[in-house]
Amino acid sequence: MEMKNYTVVTEFILLGIPETVGLERVLFILFLSLYLCTLSGNVLILTAIISSSCLHTPMYFFLGNLSIFDMGFSSVTSPKMLLYLSGQTPVISFQGCAAQLFFYHFLGCTECFLYTVMAYDRFVAICHPLRYTIIMNHRMCSILATSTWMGGCVHATILTSLTFQLPYCDANQVGYYFCDIPAVLPLACTDIALAQRVSFTNVGLLSLICFFLILISYTRIGISISRIHSTEGRRRAFSTCSAHLTAILCAYRPIIIIYLQPTPSLLLGSVVQILNNLVTPMLNPLIYSLRNKDVKFALNKVLNKVRLIAGSE
Repeated sequence: MEMKNYTVVTEFILLGIPETVGLERVLFILFLSLYLCTLSGNVLILTAIISSSCLHTPMYFFLGNLSIFDMGFSSVTSPKMLLYLSGQTPVISFQGCAAQLFFYHFLGCTECFLYTVMAYDRFVAICHPLRYTIIMNHRMCSILATSTWMGGCVHATILTSLTFQLPYCDANQVGYYFCDIPAVLPLACTDIALAQRVSFTNVGLLSLICFFLILISYTRIGISISRIHSTEGRRRAFSTCSAHLTAILCAYRPIIIIYLQPTPSLLLGSVVQILNNLVTPMLNPLIYSLRNKDVKFALNKVLNKVRLIAGSE
């Protein structure tokens, strides 16, 4: 039997965004601007929530968590992408690739769980307003927040172990701008059918379960709102949920397009992932502040303090 010599892969080469050769400088400026806006917007929201006592409620506690996850989520892929767009090496170590995949799915899954918890919070606030402070007490909020972190960690550990326990030899060019399952798995020098099925089921099933729970919460919320007699009462109840619904639609659309396809397209996946990694985290602070008077007031206080500090220097 003929023996073949294989070179064990110790590093990967990120080929970047498909079909964008020659656009590196334009994309660098665009993505750097989006990344800085994402960081600054979420820092402002987080600062406003921490500094304003009127925002020390379960809803804003979870919103603060969302801001932390948005900053971390965009930071998993953006710095490396910006480096090679600026002309730096596109090489990433085997361990760095595994870490990137782990943190990407850890933060992405945690955020998915967090959206579900936030839907439950809105359900309790609208359907059980008199018991809201009793049900969503500090202990319950801490348990729910910790559970999202732990659940995301377990999910990411399973996917990362599944992907990188496979042997990788010879082929090391990732036809993508970061290490994700659809781009890395085809490089394995063994049968990947089982790994593909498990990762497809894991990501897809988890997303569908969370989406189903959110759908149940908002179905109950919709029924409760329809029973409110006053137009002003219905408007106020709906306005507390509209921002969360908008954020959910922005977050779930990329998951459906990328991970629920049997044969995902890398070009389409790249475009959608960039929207998911940079645009959605940038939009979340706007979504939650544009129609929220409490957040606007807190943000104005923070910005006024910044102006005073800048003016006194």
